[in-house]
Amino acid sequence: MQRSQTPAVTEFPVADEKAGPYGIAAGPDGALWLTLVHSGRIARLGRDGELREFPLDPSTCGPTVITPGPDGALWFSRFQDHRIGRITVDGERTAYPTPTPDSGPYGITAGPDGAVWFTQLQADRIGRVTGDGEITEFPLPTEGGCPSAITAGPDGALWFTLNQANAIGRSTVDGDVTLYPLPTPGAAPVGIAGDGTALWFVEIGAGQIGRISVDGRIEEFPLPDRTAGPHAVVAASAGECWFTEWRANRVGHLTANGGITEITEYALPSPSSEPHGITVGPDGALWVALETGSVARVAL
Repeated sequence: MQRSQTPAVTEFPVADEKAGPYGIAAGPDGALWLTLVHSGRIARLGRDGELREFPLDPSTCGPTVITPGPDGALWFSRFQDHRIGRITVDGERTAYPTPTPDSGPYGITAGPDGAVWFTQLQADRIGRVTGDGEITEFPLPTEGGCPSAITAGPDGALWFTLNQANAIGRSTVDGDVTLYPLPTPGAAPVGIAGDGTALWFVEIGAGQIGRISVDGRIEEFPLPDRTAGPHAVVAASAGECWFTEWRANRVGHLTANGGITEITEYALPSPSSEPHGITVGPDGALWVALETGSVARVAL
C-alpha cells in the first residue's frame, strides 16, 4: 500500500459554500454537470470554464445524484421533494414524482434496457423510469435497508448498495432481486460502480473498499485510515477504482490484480472540502464535487 500527496490536484470554485455541489457527471455535450443540493440548481461546467446554472422549482427539492441518460439528457434524483428530474443539454427541465410518497430517491443510473433506474432510500424500493416519465417500482426484501447508490453491471443487471442492510443487491430488469450480505458488520456501503467485469463499492462505516463479482464473490480492501469515510466511487478500467474519502478530505485510487493491492491517496488542497460525487470527465481527468463550493480535477 502507498499513501501520497500530489500537486496534480487542482480546484475550481463553481458555487458558494451554501450551494453544495454534490453529484457530478460527464454529459453527452462534453461538459460536466453538477447538482447543487442546497440551492436547488443544476450547474453545467464547460471545457472552456464557462459555468451556467439552471434553477429548479422548488429550490428546496434537493437535487442529489446525476447521471447521463440513454436519451441524451441528464437525469437526477430530487431527494427532498421525491421526484426524478431530467434536464436536456439546452436546459429544459422536467420532473416526475415517484408513486410511493416520501420515498427519498437517491442513487440513479442509466440501465441496460434503455430506461433510467434509481434507488428509493426511504422506501426499500428501486425504481425504473422511461424517457416519457413512466415509473415502475420494485419492492426489496428488506425493512429499513436504505438502498443507496445504483449502477448497471456487466451482466445486464442493476447492482445497488443497501446501506443499513449491510448488503449488495442485484436486480434483473424484470425486478428479480438477490441480496449478498457483506462480511464486515456495520460496513454501511454507499457508492458502487462497474469496471466492465466486476462491481466496486465503498464501505463508509468500515473504511474499506469492496469488490463483488457477478456471481456474488466479495473481496474487501481496508484503507490505511479506517475512519476516512469513503463515499462515492468510479471505475475507469478493469481492476481499479477511484473513490472519495469524505471524512479525510482525500481522493483515493485502488488497484487489485494478481493478489497485489495498491492504494494511493491524494490530499485535496482546501481543508474540509467534503468530497462527494466523482466521475471521469470528458477530458480524461478525474473530477470530484466538493460540497463546500468547488470541483477538484485530478490529472490521470
